[in-house]
Amino acid sequence: MTKQEKQGNAQKHDEQKEPHQQKTDFNLKENQQQQHKQQTIPADNAQPGPHAIYKTQLDECTKHRDETTALLQRLQADFENYKKRCHKDYETITKNANKQLVANLLPILDSFQLALKSTTNQENFIKGIELIYSQFYSALEAQGVRKIEALGKKFDPYKHEVIDKIISNEHEEGLILAEIKKGYTYQNKIIRPSMVKIAIQEERK
Repeated sequence: MTKQEKQGNAQKHDEQKEPHQQKTDFNLKENQQQQHKQQTIPADNAQPGPHAIYKTQLDECTKHRDETTALLQRLQADFENYKKRCHKDYETITKNANKQLVANLLPILDSFQLALKSTTNQENFIKGIELIYSQFYSALEAQGVRKIEALGKKFDPYKHEVIDKIISNEHEEGLILAEIKKGYTYQNKIIRPSMVKIAIQEERK
């Protein structure tokens, strides 16, 4: 075999190996590119680990706790201020009410003084006492006190208290014939019932 033939066979051999070599080189290059892409993945697209997730949840819970605590503290402070205002308003109302009551009782003292000066005149003394009674009741009435009607009314166990019974066939059973002591209500609530005598029918044999 001549030298030229040997060179021709070598060239053919190289040409036969070239596609395979090219394929190998291509695969190598592609693998390198894929590895490079994996190494250069942006941080934004990276999946957070369990530790990062737990830390985020913990931060959210802590923030919610702090906001709730601050809200409760504000509500408690508002409630304390509200109680102080109510207590102060109650004291003011009570003082004003007592002041008005005392002012309403002063004319009664004046009437007592006038009545005492009229002890030598019985008629004037009686009129003075009646005036004192009228003024005193007016002062109580201004505070919400009212008399309980009793005389001539039907007995009511909620308003009246029987201290005696009178046999009478001329009156309806349970009719109040006499009032021994007046009863009173305060703000529509009974503070003392009327003490009365009522009529009962005579028992027939």
